[in-house]
Amino acid sequence: MKALPIAFIGGGNMARSLIGGVIAGGHDPSRIWVAEPDASQREFLRGRHGVHTDPDNLTAIAAADIVVLAVKPQILRGVAEQLAPALQARAPLVISVAAGVRERDLRRWLGGGRLALVRTMPNTPALVGSAASALFANEFVTEDHRQLAESLLRAVGVTVWVDDETLLDTVTALSGSGPAYFFLVMEALEQTALALGLDEDKARLLTLQTAFGAAKMALESAESPATLRVRVTSPGGTTERALGVLREGGLEALLAKALEAARQRSRELGDLLGDSP
Repeated sequence: MKALPIAFIGGGNMARSLIGGVIAGGHDPSRIWVAEPDASQREFLRGRHGVHTDPDNLTAIAAADIVVLAVKPQILRGVAEQLAPALQARAPLVISVAAGVRERDLRRWLGGGRLALVRTMPNTPALVGSAASALFANEFVTEDHRQLAESLLRAVGVTVWVDDETLLDTVTALSGSGPAYFFLVMEALEQTALALGLDEDKARLLTLQTAFGAAKMALESAESPATLRVRVTSPGGTTERALGVLREGGLEALLAKALEAARQRSRELGDLLGDSP
């Protein structure tokens, strides 16, 4: 993959994260093209990463073997229809990071046929190289295509594949929206620590390090979060008392309700953004 020409359509935060990740992994910047209408963004990308930039989408994809669609979902249809003839002629691997736009809609906008298309749902921690990304491949994606797509997304974090595209709505609810859930918990812990007498700097540092430490323990352990929770909960201790309050307040049921609401909204947005019957 390190020598393959890659084109990014859109040079926003997610594209910049992916570009930085693949270059850090050894990809030749001279083999990367970015189509971006904003001149200041093009200048930033050239200066920061040494990649080719161009305001014209068709120029950017002219030699690409991988085309990454990284534009806002609301404008993806127009972009896809503009690119369709060129993509049909070249048949590169197309990777969409546009949330909510379903494969059947995107493939139709791109001209149909046997175009290899991967949908992926990275989350915002891609900005710091710690994304959790799910990928879905259509029937025309080969094993080589899968390896290329996975290599690209692994440059900014961990990846999983789903065989059923509808599961991307669940992924959106879990990892797509998930960082905000944890930010809310951290915000509440920090504010309560302030109310209980800690100063702002100490409350912030202890909150963030505790969240980081818990996630690191879970990532590096072969045991489940449930088992880890039991291990750190001493009978009759402070943790047991606090967990009892959370459970009495219905924390698990509330989280389940939140994820279901997010999944339903993801489905609604897919209906709004697409034009499938």
